[in-house]
Amino acid sequence: MSFEFLNYIWIAVALLTFFSLLFFNIKAPYGRHSNDSWGRMISNKWGWFFMELPALMVMPIIAIIGPSEKNETSYVLISLWVIHYVYRTLIFPFKLNTKNKKMPLIIVFSAIGFNAMNGFLNGYALGFMDLYLIDVTSYHVIIGSLVFISGMVINRWADNSLIRLRESKQGYQIPRGGLFEYISCPNHFGEIVEWMGFAIIAWNLPALTFAIWTFCNLSPRSRNHHDWYKQYFSDYPKNRRAVLPYIF
Repeated sequence: MSFEFLNYIWIAVALLTFFSLLFFNIKAPYGRHSNDSWGRMISNKWGWFFMELPALMVMPIIAIIGPSEKNETSYVLISLWVIHYVYRTLIFPFKLNTKNKKMPLIIVFSAIGFNAMNGFLNGYALGFMDLYLIDVTSYHVIIGSLVFISGMVINRWADNSLIRLRESKQGYQIPRGGLFEYISCPNHFGEIVEWMGFAIIAWNLPALTFAIWTFCNLSPRSRNHHDWYKQYFSDYPKNRRAVLPYIF
């Protein structure tokens, strides 16, 4: 099986997952949707840590040890990936105010496989494929970097806003301000924007594959959150969308 064909299969799985989650309204049982009907559970914090760890390790190791020639753009891509996943693996889980929450081990193992595959595809592209080396001053590297950084800022701002609400110890509340006035999940929107920016910089199939997967995974999750908010709060703003302002 060729590396390119493997990417196309992974995109097909992403699209199948998207339509399954969206149209069958499947709620992955972690976070506010957590329940023990999916088997044995693990601490929410450590679940997040183990879920994200493969992405942090696999991509940069494969990219760096691979024999392909690297340039400044290669190291920009590796650095952005590491910055994102250092936060996701080593910082974000331990900021969560979810002392008693747990998630099913099956979700953790599924996410480990998911992150390992995405890390492998993007690491292999940089480390083992003789790709055209893009100059770091190319317009799409600059634009993609700005898009990635914008998405990262949105994602972390939204995460911190939600964490502060939980720390108030008043139970769930309606998030207010900024993008929360337009969508229920700016954190997911920011992450989708991040990986779109990454794909613009890399300009290769594996990065595009991951951007597609991010949207296919997080947009149904955002709709689940949006529906939960509407059910939980009778006064939830009716003009908000789930993850894409004015659209979805």
